[in-house]
Amino acid sequence: MHKNQTLGEFIIENQSSFPYSSGELSSLLNALRLAAKVVNHEVNKAGLVDLFGNSGDINIQGESQQKLDIFANEIFIQALVNREIVCGIVSEENDEFIAINGSDKRHSSKYVVLMDPLDGSSNIDVNVSVGTIFSIYRRISPVGTPVTQEDFLQAGNNQVAAGYVIYGTSTMLVFTTGDGVNGFTLNPALGTFYLSHANIKFPEEGNIYSVNEGNYSNFPQGVKDYIKYCQKIEENRPYASRYIGSMVSDVHRNMIKGGIYMYPSSFPYPEGKLRLLYECNPIAFIVEQAGGKATDGKQRILDLKPNDIHQRRPFFCGNTEMVNKLENFIAKY
Repeated sequence: MHKNQTLGEFIIENQSSFPYSSGELSSLLNALRLAAKVVNHEVNKAGLVDLFGNSGDINIQGESQQKLDIFANEIFIQALVNREIVCGIVSEENDEFIAINGSDKRHSSKYVVLMDPLDGSSNIDVNVSVGTIFSIYRRISPVGTPVTQEDFLQAGNNQVAAGYVIYGTSTMLVFTTGDGVNGFTLNPALGTFYLSHANIKFPEEGNIYSVNEGNYSNFPQGVKDYIKYCQKIEENRPYASRYIGSMVSDVHRNMIKGGIYMYPSSFPYPEGKLRLLYECNPIAFIVEQAGGKATDGKQRILDLKPNDIHQRRPFFCGNTEMVNKLENFIAKY
């Protein structure tokens, strides 16, 4: 791997390490790369073309949709449908899964994609980093038949690839195919992603904790105790609180700098707020591939068997030592 390697070159060079390598997965990643560039272009000029703010619509989660949520959703779906490389899509912005019939009507594609097209979109209005999260599975229904809901309700262990795009001071695409985590930074002048962060790993020790402390009073007692532990001023253990409110941004920083990200269950969200299939699972896959740990506080995220495409779950991920310590606090209750 070398620093001036493009994402396209990396995909071709490493195609043999992809599960079920057939060229389809490479095409799929290329479609996601293209969509990310289009969304990045719009994010960067959102204030100039009236893409700020609320669209007035409510999604299946009961959340207000931002104008850029809808735009990003359409761009990613369009990129995947046009190339005829997936048989189905689940998106945070759509109530039901989207079944895709190829032009030959034989449902011949092997992969399904689950995604959060624009994570943290309310931050767009105030010029704070946002992201896209995606997860790729091999379908379990027979090729040649219509896609089914069971194709999407797979445990995170079955993911063949997962990644995120972070639209920040620079735009990065970070992904894994189960063989480590690599990050590619977009050169906006050329419109090309270049390998900038090869084989990303969590630092041995972390000192950042990321959680919305405004919800502290609603958290389970074990999580409250862990936060108090993080706040203690002890020699050689300065824990800093850093919270952006865009999961992609918070997790990305903690993976580079070393830390833990927490989104516990709370009084308004007893099952947790983050969605298991297209937020927790892909991030958990990336975190584990980078040497970290991801849990719902009791179980490994990637072992959970989902029962609904919009299922929610408490989510904690980051430096393994920090997550183990948190689990110890939770286990007391």
